[in-house]
Amino acid sequence: MARYTGPACRMCRREAMKLFLKGDKCYTKKCAIEKGRVTPGQHGLSRKKVTEYGTQLREKQKTKRIYGMQEAQFKLTFNKAERQKGVVGENFLILLERRLDNVVYRLGFANSRREARQLVTHNHYTLNGHKANIPSMIVKPGDFVSVKTKSKDSPKFREIKELAAGKTIPSWLESDPENMAGRIVSFPTREDIDIPVQEHLIVELYSR
Repeated sequence: MARYTGPACRMCRREAMKLFLKGDKCYTKKCAIEKGRVTPGQHGLSRKKVTEYGTQLREKQKTKRIYGMQEAQFKLTFNKAERQKGVVGENFLILLERRLDNVVYRLGFANSRREARQLVTHNHYTLNGHKANIPSMIVKPGDFVSVKTKSKDSPKFREIKELAAGKTIPSWLESDPENMAGRIVSFPTREDIDIPVQEHLIVELYSR
């Protein structure tokens, strides 16, 4: 199935909540949710009763949209989480947070996960000094992420650099906005992950 390339705001409206897919715009009054435009479509909200399966499916779809993933890759990540020790749902979210595109976004080196994924594929970052153009690469403590030297002087990254200085960085990361570099200090914990997801519903869905 092809990746969705339509309006990002439509996905937020479908989930009736902010998914923060467009970076700083999501914090302004231009956001469709702020304008009161929620469910897309001519007739707005449906009055149909939502089943247990429907609730679980919506939670999965919402999480896929937040991280910008397709079903096959999303399920592969879940299968990997199942093979790890510990709580499957927490393992799953931690793996999603450790994706390179998410780390770039969390460090403040992109305005959204969607933008981070695009910039990663366009080869603007390095991981431990080496080429890193695969958004799904999983980072680990001690890894070092940096914007490529030749990219730092571009108008796009000069803009990102100005915005990065004022962003709050999760405790499991260290950021150096001046040099456009960051380090993974530790593995994230469930408490570090602030996205509005009930991961147990995804576990229940895939366990059917």
